[in-house]
Amino acid sequence: MPDADPRLDRGRWASASLGPAGGAGAAAPSPSQSRTGRLWGCLGGPIGAPGVVLGSAANRIAHHTSEYAGPRLVVRRGQNFDLRILLPRPFDPQEDEICLELTLGPTPQVAKGTHVLLPLGESSATGWTAEEEGAEPEEEEGAEPELGPALRVRLRAPPLAPIGRYRLSVRTRTGAGEFATPPGDDFVLLFNPWCPEDTVYMEDTKELNEYVLNESGRIFYGTEEQIAERAWNYGQFDAGVLDACLYILDRRGMPHSARGDPVMVSRVVSAMVNSLDDNGVLVGNWTGDYAQGTNPSAWAGSVDILRAYHGAGAPVRYGQCWVFAGVMTTVLRCLGLPTRTVTNYNSAHDTDVSLTTDIYFDENMKPLERLNTDSVWNFHVWNDCWMKRPDLPDGYDGWQVVDATPQETSSGLFCCGPCSVTAVKNGEVFLKYDTPFVFAEVNSDKVYWQRQPSGAFAVVHVEEGAIGRRISTLGAGSGARLDITHQYKHPEGSEEERRAVSKATSHGSRPRARGATASLGEVTVTVGAGPAVAGAELELRALAKNQGAEPRTLRLRLALCAVRYTGVADAPFRQEQHRRTLPPGQEDLVTMTVSYAEYGPHVGDQDALKLTVSGTVEETGQVVAKELRVRLHTPELTLTLLAPAVVGQETPIQVVFQNPLPETLSGATLRMEGAGFSCPKPMALGAVGAGQTVRLRQALVPLRPGRRRVVAALESPQLGPLHGAITIDVAPAPPTGSTGSPPRRGFRRRRRNEQPAGSTGG
Repeated sequence: MPDADPRLDRGRWASASLGPAGGAGAAAPSPSQSRTGRLWGCLGGPIGAPGVVLGSAANRIAHHTSEYAGPRLVVRRGQNFDLRILLPRPFDPQEDEICLELTLGPTPQVAKGTHVLLPLGESSATGWTAEEEGAEPEEEEGAEPELGPALRVRLRAPPLAPIGRYRLSVRTRTGAGEFATPPGDDFVLLFNPWCPEDTVYMEDTKELNEYVLNESGRIFYGTEEQIAERAWNYGQFDAGVLDACLYILDRRGMPHSARGDPVMVSRVVSAMVNSLDDNGVLVGNWTGDYAQGTNPSAWAGSVDILRAYHGAGAPVRYGQCWVFAGVMTTVLRCLGLPTRTVTNYNSAHDTDVSLTTDIYFDENMKPLERLNTDSVWNFHVWNDCWMKRPDLPDGYDGWQVVDATPQETSSGLFCCGPCSVTAVKNGEVFLKYDTPFVFAEVNSDKVYWQRQPSGAFAVVHVEEGAIGRRISTLGAGSGARLDITHQYKHPEGSEEERRAVSKATSHGSRPRARGATASLGEVTVTVGAGPAVAGAELELRALAKNQGAEPRTLRLRLALCAVRYTGVADAPFRQEQHRRTLPPGQEDLVTMTVSYAEYGPHVGDQDALKLTVSGTVEETGQVVAKELRVRLHTPELTLTLLAPAVVGQETPIQVVFQNPLPETLSGATLRMEGAGFSCPKPMALGAVGAGQTVRLRQALVPLRPGRRRVVAALESPQLGPLHGAITIDVAPAPPTGSTGSPPRRGFRRRRRNEQPAGSTGG
C-alpha cells in the first residue's frame, strides 16, 4: 500500500526550523504573472497565504526554457528562480514565519531528498535555498490591487537535485496558528548544462544551442560511399512532450531519488525507448511487414510518437534504429541532457563477444550464411550524451554512447550505455557500461574463415579497416555533417589503433594474438559501382591487379543480393564466375550490369545491394575477398511556402515529388511534422504513375513565432523513403483588434476519390 502524502500530516512541520526572515514586499504580481500559475486556498487567519504565483518570463529566459509549451514553470537545477507568495496583509518578520515545502513523487521522503522543508532565509539539508528578494520592481506597480501584498522569494535547487515535477505548498505560522496553501501547484526541474556544478555542464555555447536547444536536425543513413541524410523533427519543447518524457521515467518505475544522476537517467531512457522488457515507447520491426502499424521510414519526427505513447500508455508500432535514436534525442534534450544523434557506417553486430566480425566460407569461397551470425549493418544510428562519469576513473567524462535499439541485453535488459567514447577509443572494454559491444561496432577486425578439407575452419584473410567508417553527426551551428570518427578510434592502422584493438580483443571470448593477419599477397581486388539511381540500370565493377613479377591466374566469384540495412542478406539473385590471367603489373576489369527489372523485386525499404567478390589465385592459393554495398538514390521532396506564416493562421505549403520508377507507386503516405506547428494528419496518396510528378498542398498552423523547421516524409512499398524539409520564419500573431488581413480560410477537404489538389502528370 503506498505511503500517505506527507503534506497532509500537520505534525510534519514540528521538526522544521522556522526562523524569522527579512523584510517584506508589498506589491502584487502583474496580471500576466498572475495568470502564470495561481494556487488559491480558502485560508483564514492573520497571515494565511492565499496563493503562490510561480514563474515569470524572466525565469524562463534565464533558464533557457522559454520554448517549453504551456504555462507551467520549467526551471533548471543549480540556478536561482523566483516566485511570489500572495498574502492578505503585509509580512511581519518579527511575528510571522514561512516555510516552503517541496515534494517529488508519490512517496516523498526527507532522507531521499524528495521531501524538502525549506524555511525562508535558510537552506535544507540537501542544499535547497529560499531567500526573500524584497519589494516588487517599480514597473510592476500597476498590479491588480485586489490581490494584496506579495512576498518575492528566490529559490535555488542544488546542482545535483533529482529532476522531475515538484509540488509546492506554503506554510505560515503566527501566534494565531498555522495556515497552508493546499497541495497542488507544481513546477518541473531539469538538468542544467549551463551550470558548472551540474554533472551535465557543457561549456561551448554553440554546442549547447545545437545539442540542447535545437528542435530539429538531420539523421544520416545510406552506405559509407553513398551517405544520405533525412531531416528529423525532435520537437522537445512541443506541447505534451515534457509530460511524456517524465511519464517514461515513471513507467519504468525509476526511483525519484535516483533521477538526479544522468548516468542512470540515460540508461533508463535507453531501456524505455524500445518496448522489450517494459512496454516502452516503440516496437522494433525489421520484417518488412508494417500492416499493423506505421512503416519506420514514414515517421518525420518524435512528437507524434511520444504523444501517442503517453496518450495510450501502449507501445507505438514501429521503429528502427534511426527512429529509436531520434526519440532518444528528443527525450534527453527535453530533460536537459546535451545529446547528439550519431550514425556509424559499416557497423558491426558482435553476437559472441569475440570483439571480431567473423565471416565463414566453404572450400570454394561461397558464403555460409547459416554460420554468419555476426552481421555488419550498412549503417546504425545511436546517441551520444554529454556528462561527467564519477562512477569511472578520471579521464572518461564527455560524450557517452547510449543506444535504444534492442540488439543485445545489458544486465538482463535491452539497453546499451552510457559508455565512454574515450574508453571505446582506447579499447578499454572492461569499463561500464556495454563498452565491448560498442567497441566491436566501431573497431572490430573483419575475419574471413574458410572451411578446410578436414571440415575445420582456418583464417584466410583479416580486414583491419572495414568496420566503423565515417562516423557522423550534425555539426554544432553548421547544419552540415561532422565526421567524428577520430573521437571513437585512433587513425586506422596506427600503432595506437592496433594497440587498442589488441587490448580489447584480449578481453573477448576468443582472444586473438596480434600478427594473425594473413599476407596481402600479390593480387589485389577493388570493387566499385557506377551511378546508383532507383529505377535505373546499375553497373558493378571488380578490378583485379597483379603486383607481382610473375603471371597469375585468378578465379573470381561474383554474387549479388539484397541486404537489409542491418546486414541480413537474402540469397543471391545473380551470380557469375570468371577466370582471368593477369600479366605482371597488369590489371583486369570485370563488370556486372543489372537492370531494374532484375534487382527491383528484391530491394525493399532501406535495403541496399551487396556485391560479394571472392576468389583464389591458382598458382599460389592466395585468397581474395571484398564486399561492396550500394544504396539506390531516391529523389527528395521539395517543400515551398505559399504564403507568409503567422501564429494562429493556416499556412499553405506545397510538396512536390516525382516517381523515379518505371512502375506505378501505390499505398504511398505523406506525413509532416514541425516543432511549434499544428500539422495535418498523414495523407494517403492514390496511385502515382511511372515518372509522374505530384504536387500536394497542405495546411499547417504555426503555434510559436520565430524560425521554425517543417519536415516531410513519404513512404511507399515500391520505393525507398523520400524526405524533405523547409525553414519558415513565423511572425507573431497580430494584436487583438488589429486592422491587418483577416485570418486565411482553411482549405476545403477533398471529396472521396478526388485526386490531390494541384497534382499533375510529368
